[in-house]
Amino acid sequence: MKQLHIRIMELLQEKKISKTKICKDLDLQRGNFNRYCRDEFQRIDANLILKLCEYFECDIVDLLEIKES
Repeated sequence: MKQLHIRIMELLQEKKISKTKICKDLDLQRGNFNRYCRDEFQRIDANLILKLCEYFECDIVDLLEIKES
């Protein structure tokens, strides 16, 4: 079965940014953000994806990928 993966953790590590910093910078609740980090979501907020792309200065293809579970 395939699943959507948001590469948040990988990008945080590459850019050396903490979860606390990105949550503060983007005004995100830490609990909700952690669910996205663990791929434990049913729906994706389009505004969040836009914010993350702007924050990481990347395209959507750099942020999202399809993985085998």
